[in-house]
Amino acid sequence: MTLFALRNLSVDVPGRRLLDNISLDLPAGRMIALIGHNGSGKSTLLKVLARQGAASGQVSFEGRSLSDWRARDHARRLAFLPQTLPPAEGMLVRELVALGRYPWHGALGRVTDADRTAIARAMAECGVEAFAERLVDSLSGGERQRVWLAMMVAQAAQTLLLDEPISALDIAHQVEVLSLVRRMCINASRSAVIVLHEVNMAARFCDHIVALKSGRVAMQGSPAELMRPETLQDIYGLRMDILTRPDGHPVAVAA
Repeated sequence: MTLFALRNLSVDVPGRRLLDNISLDLPAGRMIALIGHNGSGKSTLLKVLARQGAASGQVSFEGRSLSDWRARDHARRLAFLPQTLPPAEGMLVRELVALGRYPWHGALGRVTDADRTAIARAMAECGVEAFAERLVDSLSGGERQRVWLAMMVAQAAQTLLLDEPISALDIAHQVEVLSLVRRMCINASRSAVIVLHEVNMAARFCDHIVALKSGRVAMQGSPAELMRPETLQDIYGLRMDILTRPDGHPVAVAA
C-alpha cells in the first residue's frame, strides 16, 4: 500500500527552487528516512506532506489528494512533530500528552473516558507515566522527545511525521528515541517519515530511505542500497567506506 504518492512536486521561494519536480511513492507501514545534505529539501518535503507548506504538483495521502482531506480528518490520521517544538512553559507532562486528543473533541469538547484511556495508553507506550506530574521543561532532551511522541500516540494517528527528532540529543538518547519510534511502528502498524542527518542511524532503524540532493531525489530504496560507497558519495559528495559491526549492521565512515 502507498502512504504518499508525489507527482511532479516543486516548491519555490523568491529566487530559489527548494524542491524540483519530485515524483515518488512512499510505502505504508514502514519507517522511512529522509536524508541528504543541509539545504537538500528534507524539511521542506516533510512540511508539504504535513500540509504545512505550499507546493505545485500532486500529493496524495492514503489514496486521496491532500487538498481533499478535511482538516480534522487529516489530523486524526497524521501527526506532525516540527524541528522547533512549540513552547510548553508551565505545562505538566500529562497536560501536554492530553493535547493530542484535540482532533477528537475540539477546543471546547469535554474529556471523555475514551480520551483518558488513550492518554494513559500513550504515556505507557512511550514510557513517560513516571513523569506525569512533572513540568515538561524540567525533563531532559530525550525525556521531552518521548513526551511529545506520547502526545502523537494519544492523537491516535497512524502516520507520524518527525522533523529531525534526534538532532539535539546525545548518542544514547538518539538510539532511545529511534528505538521507540521503531517499536511504535512495528507494534501498532504505524507509518513514520523522519528527517535524519545521521546516515548510520537511518540505515540502522529505517526500512526505506529517500535521499535528496539539491531538491531532487538522489536515491530511494532499502538501507542495503544506501550503504554503498558510490551511493553515499553521490548523495554527500564525500568518499565513505562501509564497515560491518559485530551485530551485522553496516556503518559508514569518512574515508
